[in-house]
Amino acid sequence: MNDKLALPVGTTLDRFIMRKQEDFPYATGELSQLLRDIALAAKIVNREINRAGLLDVTGAYGNQNIQGEEQQKLDVIANIRFIRALRNGGEVCAIISEEEEEIIQTGNTKGKYVVAIDPLDGSSNIDVNVSIGTIFSIYRRTSEAGCDGTLEDCLQNGTRQIAAGYVIYGSSTMLVYTTGHGVNGFTYEPSLGEFFLSHPNIVTPLTGTVYSCNEGGLNSFPEGIRNYINYCRDNGYSARYIGSLVADFHRNLLKGGVYIYPSTAKAPNGKLRLMYECNSLAFIVEQAGGKATTGSQRIMEIEPTELHQRSPLVIGSAEMVEKVEEFIKSEALVS
Repeated sequence: MNDKLALPVGTTLDRFIMRKQEDFPYATGELSQLLRDIALAAKIVNREINRAGLLDVTGAYGNQNIQGEEQQKLDVIANIRFIRALRNGGEVCAIISEEEEEIIQTGNTKGKYVVAIDPLDGSSNIDVNVSIGTIFSIYRRTSEAGCDGTLEDCLQNGTRQIAAGYVIYGSSTMLVYTTGHGVNGFTYEPSLGEFFLSHPNIVTPLTGTVYSCNEGGLNSFPEGIRNYINYCRDNGYSARYIGSLVADFHRNLLKGGVYIYPSTAKAPNGKLRLMYECNSLAFIVEQAGGKATTGSQRIMEIEPTELHQRSPLVIGSAEMVEKVEEFIKSEALVS
């Protein structure tokens, strides 16, 4: 009877992380602390987003970032919050951020890790109350501890990620992450200030009937992609495109689907950033049973040469990604 009066609230993120420390025999708690630092910054950013309309922190900031994109005020706020949390946590020697041109040195020269992060994905949706997110990757540094992080520490391919995740700020706020041992999702309970395990062992459907791409650019897509879109239309698939990578990816991860951002005439190398968007989500989707490619190459096997390198992206349910690759390959053979 007493149990019914006080039902369990579930497993908190902190407790879950502590239980999983045994997955990393080489770590002595630093990675767990780093994940908690990211979760703390996510809670603060969630607060700022939820009261944005009341505090005049929506709208443009007045500057452009390294991508040539106009920064929103919340872009700047999120960037500051995550950098501050990672710097103060002490586990990270260097950070790559979408909002900063160069490597951010934290001053934690003994830190074992490098973080690549898009502090706030989906800037165009900030002012209209549509889901936005944060995307991150974690790597072990390759240089000796005791000095600043190096370019080589930062430019590692996706197969060397030891953790990756995203936060989606929507109807509820969720943190989803992997450390290479499956994918787990945690929903934020604001009255308690805690993330609770809500989506254990996420497995993405093998296939689906949803495709996500900006069809406004269809005429500039490669022929193979255009043919695949027509295939989707002919087979009654549903087009679902929010314009926030995290939101589109999250929906397809849970329900099945494919997200496509190909090369275009305007962006021949693709538009999405390899280090803190494509690699992160590729690690997650592969751990959930899906696939992520450029259309011809596995995303996580691309050797990066630049901090803000761009890449085409085809990501989602394995059979759907493979079907896109078939169309691309067929067009290449015809050409």
